[in-house]
Amino acid sequence: MGTIVTKVEVERRAADVFAYVTDPNHFTEWQQNVTGGHLEGGEPVVGAKCRTRRKIGGRERDVTSRLTEFDPPRTWAVHGDEGPIRSTVKVTVEPVAGRDASTVTIDLDFEGHGIGRLLVPLMVVPQSRKEMVRNMARLKSNLER
Repeated sequence: MGTIVTKVEVERRAADVFAYVTDPNHFTEWQQNVTGGHLEGGEPVVGAKCRTRRKIGGRERDVTSRLTEFDPPRTWAVHGDEGPIRSTVKVTVEPVAGRDASTVTIDLDFEGHGIGRLLVPLMVVPQSRKEMVRNMARLKSNLER
């Protein structure tokens, strides 16, 4: 319903990039509206719960997702399993041939339930498009320090 695809090239090895971008403990460092994050159980395995605390509509809210794909150092995906707005996020990290660099692609999609059906196209997608540009720039900057 509201797919957003963003890419950035980072001057770091794929394994380093993957470890950083998929660790919820680092989400606050590069995602604008995240104020906390952790993976329950600590181990990234398919089915694990990923909990993040986000600023949404001026308030902080807890968001729970399930890890649906984990293939290091290439892919990681989560799907929101509660609330009126549920996101699916897929991160793909690909090495750049002949260099210690990687391309990071983040696919973000939203599924609205109840009032979320109205909010996704009117507010969530436009705001997320803006945030993803800043988030990817911050991700690149942090990894290239």
